Amino acid sequence: MTGVKTPPMRVTILTGGADLTGDMRLPPQAGALVLFAHGSGSSRLSPRNRFVAEALDQAGLATLLIDLLTPEEEASDSATAALRFDIPFLARRLEGVSDWLKSREKTRPLALGYFGASTGAAAALTAAASRPNEIFAVVSRGGRPDLALEALPRVKAPTLLIVGGNDTPVIAMNEEAARALNAEHRLAIVPGATHLFQEPGALETVALLAADWFTSHPPK
Repeated sequence: MTGVKTPPMRVTILTGGADLTGDMRLPPQAGALVLFAHGSGSSRLSPRNRFVAEALDQAGLATLLIDLLTPEEEASDSATAALRFDIPFLARRLEGVSDWLKSREKTRPLALGYFGASTGAAAALTAAASRPNEIFAVVSRGGRPDLALEALPRVKAPTLLIVGGNDTPVIAMNEEAARALNAEHRLAIVPGATHLFQEPGALETVALLAADWFTSHPPK
């Protein structure tokens, strides 16, 4: 842990004809950046993902919390819930953001990892499968990796699947996904936690697990 908090900077990323808004932290000595993929109606303002991002910052990792939908798309999705389950669409947006990061002087040298929550985990794994030699690690929190089953065998990045111990249906979905993965992987179950990890200490456990996974799997 560095003990020093890095202030976030607002970024706007043009990809696929859409302007996406993000909050990025770039610790001075960072060698890797973790890109967050939200899902199921969430956004870069998710308190849970912001908490994890701050923990990764303390571990010396750069982070980017990005809205994969524009405000107009968010409004439409809030009524139909269609885009949040359009995994190929979300994965393309994530790939576009990844390309943007590799095109910028300050972020080009950084290895890239993905952190996905809910349906964002499926998008992260789908994107990781499409560029198997570029993503150094993936972490899923309460994710739906089962929605990316066809892509999972092509994922090469070490993958950590974190699920709450009381989130029984999602445990089964993650067990199914784990069986489809050929890459190094681990299913970590947080005892007593539900889907949103709202129980005392649960989110802290998620943050520690994620930070350890990213820092113990350095880019090759």
